[in-house]
Amino acid sequence: MPAKILVVEDDSVQQLHICKLLSQTGAEVIVASNGNEGMQKAQEEKPDLIFMDVVMPEVDGFAACRQITQDAATKDIPVVIVSSKNQEADKVWAQLQGAKAVIGKPYEDEEILNKVKELL
Repeated sequence: MPAKILVVEDDSVQQLHICKLLSQTGAEVIVASNGNEGMQKAQEEKPDLIFMDVVMPEVDGFAACRQITQDAATKDIPVVIVSSKNQEADKVWAQLQGAKAVIGKPYEDEEILNKVKELL
């Protein structure tokens, strides 16, 4: 059975790029355009892995990550933060919210693909 990966990204260009990249792995890719939708899809779809942007309208990626990793139904899903906010403090904060890893934007495609291999 192919892995299911949720991409939470409000920028349509970034969203499309990361989805194309992930579909090369043979995974089923699900998309959410903001933190609220991301939390909802995590509940409904129970993906195997989540790639989460930080700067989004309504609920940001840090808050969505915290909700997902603290909810009994979704706490075992690894969340990877993909963000232009990639200072050391942001990385520490991301880990405190439950993120398994942080990938800074702009990223190399290999960074995304390596995380998929590592976390699935």
